[in-house]
Amino acid sequence: MLVQEIIRAKREGQALGVAQIDHFVRGLVDGSWSEGQVAALGMAVFLRGMGRDEAVALTRAMMNSGRVLSWPDMPGPVLDKHSSGGVGDKISLMLAPLVAACGGYVPMIAGRGLGHTGGTVDKLEAIPGYTTAPDFGDFDRLVRSLGVAIIGQTADLAPADRRFYATRDVTATVESVPLITASILSKKLAAGLQGLAMDVKCGNGAFAATREFGEELARSIVDVATGAGLRTRALITDMNQVLGHEVGNALEVRGAIEYLTGRKPRESRTHALTLALGAEMLVLGGLAPDTASATVKLQAALDSGAAAERFAKMVTALGGPADLLEKPDAYLAAAPVIRAVPAPRAGRLSAMKTRDVGLVIVELGGGRRLPGDTLDMRVGLSEVRQLGDVLAAGEPLAMVHAADEAAADRAIAQVQAAMSIEDADAAWRAAPLVLAELG
Repeated sequence: MLVQEIIRAKREGQALGVAQIDHFVRGLVDGSWSEGQVAALGMAVFLRGMGRDEAVALTRAMMNSGRVLSWPDMPGPVLDKHSSGGVGDKISLMLAPLVAACGGYVPMIAGRGLGHTGGTVDKLEAIPGYTTAPDFGDFDRLVRSLGVAIIGQTADLAPADRRFYATRDVTATVESVPLITASILSKKLAAGLQGLAMDVKCGNGAFAATREFGEELARSIVDVATGAGLRTRALITDMNQVLGHEVGNALEVRGAIEYLTGRKPRESRTHALTLALGAEMLVLGGLAPDTASATVKLQAALDSGAAAERFAKMVTALGGPADLLEKPDAYLAAAPVIRAVPAPRAGRLSAMKTRDVGLVIVELGGGRRLPGDTLDMRVGLSEVRQLGDVLAAGEPLAMVHAADEAAADRAIAQVQAAMSIEDADAAWRAAPLVLAELG
């Protein structure tokens, strides 16, 4: 089978067969397809698209390009959640132990930050000693004994996706719905899941800037996952403002701990989304008959401390401190400079350039400019105000955590530029958090 003929077929808009797709994926792994050929097929798919059957075949082939996990004799359903990426999105840190406390088993293989969005693995590495790369024997043991373990992607899990994504990233072909779908689902299918809840974010802080693109991506993921044998539900959620009050690695871990322990009032949008995604997971796993009863079960696991206990045990089992929840200040690094971002005028916070807020974290050193960059876990924003809040002039829009005064000055100006304040008596209505549900 000639590589150039496979590229030509897709260039002409033809549907690729399973054998052609398998040939391509083998070439990604063994190097028999050159970088130019991989890039050419990626561009052909970007321009011509893929049908559902093609996307299923690509997803399955990439799933089978490396290790595929299985969970024989598991006493409960194997479930997971995936987010398409947002600013301040720490939901996985709370949701995985919460679902485990309700009887699910969550082998969460998470990712690092990408662009202006943070990554779950980076956040966990703000915890001293926490290893995100245990061997698979330990991973299996922890999931079975605790019901949850959150780790990073390993080199032998869907290796074809890793190479294909790296090429797409430098050839302007990332924004392809079938390729995004295959990239996400190949890794989730390789994790041996029985149910998946997708959080597809849309808005000015999301990869999917428009609701139409978010719905197209969510529908593709649900359809392809179903075609590949994985029960999946998708929520399309708003990302036109920071999710919660914290952005930045150590700060988001602290926020997750406060959420799980209930030491501070739970921010309403974060709480609502955690319960909504958790309810979908419990229903998918047969742990609740409907989302209403699932929500009651989740709230009980929070209120009883069961979810916090699972998180604490997971942290300790993966090398972190046993008393992190009791003494987070002793372990989570704090920035040497903490400054308020004063509101330039009185009024209502009416809009937020959320992507710009995410880029503030990158500028502070909490995100990567280059793949190999070392992160400053201390930096970020806390006490971020939410849309609809009414402020007096000079009242803090957020608190900047920075490595030095010059960085804090720049961040203050950037956050102020990203926030819009209107008269407090101007008409304003909160946008819904969950825009649509699919599955």
